[in-house]
Amino acid sequence: MALPPSTANWHWKNKNVTPWAKEWITRELVGLAVTGDVDGQSVSISKVTSVEGDVELGQRKSKLLTIFDVDVRLQWVGTTSDAQEVKGSLQIPEVSHEIICDGLSDYVFNWSLDTSSSAEVDAVYKLARSALQKSIESKLSGLPAAIVDNHAKDIHISASGTATPVNEASSSSATPAAKAAASVAPAAVKSSAPKKSLNTSDVIVDGNFQASADDLFALLTDEKRIPAWTRNAAVSQAKPDTEYALFGGGVKGKYVSLTPGKEIVQTWSLQSPTWPSGHAATLTTTLNQGSDSTAVKFALEGVPKGLEDEIKRNLEGYYIHGFKSIGYVALSVSYPTSASSSTSSSHQKRSRHKSSKTSSSSQNSSSYMVPAAIVGVLVLAAAFSVPYFTSTPPVCP
Repeated sequence: MALPPSTANWHWKNKNVTPWAKEWITRELVGLAVTGDVDGQSVSISKVTSVEGDVELGQRKSKLLTIFDVDVRLQWVGTTSDAQEVKGSLQIPEVSHEIICDGLSDYVFNWSLDTSSSAEVDAVYKLARSALQKSIESKLSGLPAAIVDNHAKDIHISASGTATPVNEASSSSATPAAKAAASVAPAAVKSSAPKKSLNTSDVIVDGNFQASADDLFALLTDEKRIPAWTRNAAVSQAKPDTEYALFGGGVKGKYVSLTPGKEIVQTWSLQSPTWPSGHAATLTTTLNQGSDSTAVKFALEGVPKGLEDEIKRNLEGYYIHGFKSIGYVALSVSYPTSASSSTSSSHQKRSRHKSSKTSSSSQNSSSYMVPAAIVGVLVLAAAFSVPYFTSTPPVCP
């Protein structure tokens, strides 16, 4: 039976819309043109050569959220007042939620001119870097709304069974500080034991980032830095026995212990109708710094049976991808299911492979023994030929 909308929309959900976003960016930018003050002057986008990165639509506590960070590369062409063609390229290394929705940083436009410089050519180049650049920014500002309009129906359910999009971009004029003050209060975490015992299991998610352990520790605990990757206000004093709240109150708990740059132990409760009331799991985050990267392990103990897959997707989507969305390069991410079964499966594969190689080796040895024996007959005495043919071919250990 389908869950009622009020319950279904509390679930954390993600939809990857990267292929769609690449098509949207290409469609919106190619052909975008402006004209200059001098007759005949014009410049336009002729081609989108690449769009690299990730674009997703997420939902937390019934709120839709765009998550994107892409590198866009273009080719542009222009015409001077004397009808000379001008060509060049453009890279926009970051088109992201932080720039368009949060206003936390500005666009960077890396323009280049391929045509030899002259007074007329330089005038078109200047037109591209001023008027065309503004037009590009205006077009890209519509990406968040387009994501919601086209994909909200797939993850957000209304009372009528249809999408009820929430366009976060339109409400992003409020400052992050104002949002934090308005949306999060450090509500007390229920500490009473559940009325009935729960069957629970553990969920583990690993990541490896090109960052120091101290930097990642700060991202996970510093109240001012947490909103950068959660896209929502946070409460965190980062001291044992103090309460915290992430994702606008979607996750709450208490810090148990903190070892800077090494480990964070905290209770963890999901504020969702599917999460048992009064139940708290324990999240242990381990940071292991190497020579050029830091391995991060999120181990959540006490996940109610039946919620493992959902919680695993949430940890991957909102913690691991949250770091990636603000530029922390993930070198590798593994999502182990069962160490013992994996080891056993790997051992069986190696055993089968080894057995196959042994069998093949034995067959090859047998096939080559006959010609070798014939040569032996011609060279060696007849007395040696009998034991040679009757001996068992050697088997590799």
